[in-house]
Amino acid sequence: MDNYAQLIEKISRVSGISKEELERKVEAKRAKLSGLVSKEGAAQIVAAELGVNFDKEKLKISELVQGMKRVNVVAKIVDIYPIRSYSKAGREGKVANLFIADSSGNAKAVLWDTNHISLIEQGKIKKGDAVEFSNAQVRNGEVHLGSFSDVKLSNEKIGDVVTKKIFSDKKIKDVKVGENARMRAVVVQLFEPKHFEVCPECGRRVLDDECKVHGKVEPKRRALLNVVLDDGSDSIRSVLFGETIYFLGLKEEEVFNIDKFMERKNSILGEEKFFSGSIKANALYNTPEFNVEQIDEINVDSLLKELEAKR
Repeated sequence: MDNYAQLIEKISRVSGISKEELERKVEAKRAKLSGLVSKEGAAQIVAAELGVNFDKEKLKISELVQGMKRVNVVAKIVDIYPIRSYSKAGREGKVANLFIADSSGNAKAVLWDTNHISLIEQGKIKKGDAVEFSNAQVRNGEVHLGSFSDVKLSNEKIGDVVTKKIFSDKKIKDVKVGENARMRAVVVQLFEPKHFEVCPECGRRVLDDECKVHGKVEPKRRALLNVVLDDGSDSIRSVLFGETIYFLGLKEEEVFNIDKFMERKNSILGEEKFFSGSIKANALYNTPEFNVEQIDEINVDSLLKELEAKR
């Protein structure tokens, strides 16, 4: 069941209105707004008009939908990544990223408030703990918590959780920001790789062999590659980082040497593979962008078995 279907089911359960009637209301709302909102967004508007809200309801991770506000989630912390400092518009701050999971799925949680981050720094919240997030927002498939959100340990018992990322088979024309998708697509454009250096300790970018946290270091080379994928339904600009680039068929010397990259480039164009990753919003162009995390060859035998199973 996709996110939209789960949202409709939940609204139906709370409001007592049939799913069929709700879907008619959603389509009417989208038509009124000239299709400028997604089905999920229209469903949330319909829910609000019906007096349905999820402010006090705890949602499963699989029920979270892009753009949701004031959501409450109980999950287990699977991993905590190094806390990062940043400087933006003359303002200094910190951000903490957690990998959380429950029995339905998993997601990244992003903490922006220093009070919340201090709970991690003081060891009051740690890996393996069950936590409750309140008044959070869903952006790009991530749970974001600001100063109006709340973070606390939960007494709920959380058993087995889904730690493996789940990708849904999608056509490019159907993907939405915040989704984890797998698509069978062809590489139709390939741009020159961008190179940068990172700290071997924390993975942050370094300048003149110096990391803001660890000082002078022996930096590691990293690359970013932009490609355009097409599956016949539409095309999408996609981004590959680090080791993922090599699964496209490029070797290290072809990634970091432009002349060798240009020699190899044409043999990559037209390649068809399975690409899995997350759909993000490109803030510059205001369009969906595909962050590729996994690339798999197309196995004809496996593909035939999948098709047989769907009959």
